Amino acid sequence: MRTLTSTGALVAAAALTLTAAPSALATPPGDNGTVKIHDAGTGEELRKNEPKVCEFYLDAFGFDAAQKVVWHIEAWAGNDLDKGETVKAGSLTLDADGHERTEDMTLPDGQYKLFWNFEGENGSAKHKVFKSECEDESPAPSGSPSATPGEEPSVEPSTPGEEPSSPAASGPAGEEPSTTPSPGSSDGDLAETGNGAPVGLLSAAAAALVAVGGFLLTRRRQGRQN
Repeated sequence: MRTLTSTGALVAAAALTLTAAPSALATPPGDNGTVKIHDAGTGEELRKNEPKVCEFYLDAFGFDAAQKVVWHIEAWAGNDLDKGETVKAGSLTLDADGHERTEDMTLPDGQYKLFWNFEGENGSAKHKVFKSECEDESPAPSGSPSATPGEEPSVEPSTPGEEPSSPAASGPAGEEPSTTPSPGSSDGDLAETGNGAPVGLLSAAAAALVAVGGFLLTRRRQGRQN
């Protein structure tokens, strides 16, 4: 009977051990999760770290449900701030899945270090070193381009669709400018003398006088012969 009792006790102890094993092997509360640096355009469901960002947020995964977190970011190297100077800080309460994210944020270009503290942590805070690096956007040049060296600047017409007027044209629009001939110049058969009388008219008058004189002289001679 004693042997059976001892055997029964051993079986009971083994059964108790197997029943308690899942509890013994379960992950204890504490440092179960991880935190990532994410670019603002990265989905918060992605569990990857991006050590070089411009606009970014902090993304937590796998922590205990409703765990409270306090975080801060310090200047680390390669910027105008003193190393160890806190530049950002905040707090979060994680959801039932141990997940949460911060709002988007930016920092001046340089290197920084995140410190992530939470309830039930075992040891030092979780941390991440990352770099803020934003590309400069050069403004587009304004104003009209200058004329090419050696070229004359173009003259735009004052009215759309019209050619620019010549400074020498003084007559009404659409008419050719008139020119006055100088004394002694010829313009076909309409040449003028210094007093303005046409040369052609003077020649005709002289020819007429010669003809009249010749006619009168002929009549006079006939009268003498008769």
